[in-house]
Amino acid sequence: MAEKGKAVEQEEKSGFSAGNFLQETKEELDKVVWPSRQQLISESLAVILMVVLSASLIYLADNLFAWAAKQVFG
Repeated sequence: MAEKGKAVEQEEKSGFSAGNFLQETKEELDKVVWPSRQQLISESLAVILMVVLSASLIYLADNLFAWAAKQVFG
């Protein structure tokens, strides 16, 4: 039993273990609650719509300020 404890202790001290990393990664991914296809599509469309709206508003504001600057500074 003492040898097993030392082996685990040495492995923890030695640093990275690829097998341990992959096992822990799989365990963590098993805990993830993945969205349904319907939810994924609707939320992706909402994000795309908000990006397009934000970009459009920034474009319009930029053009407005460019026009105003041209009027003031000629």
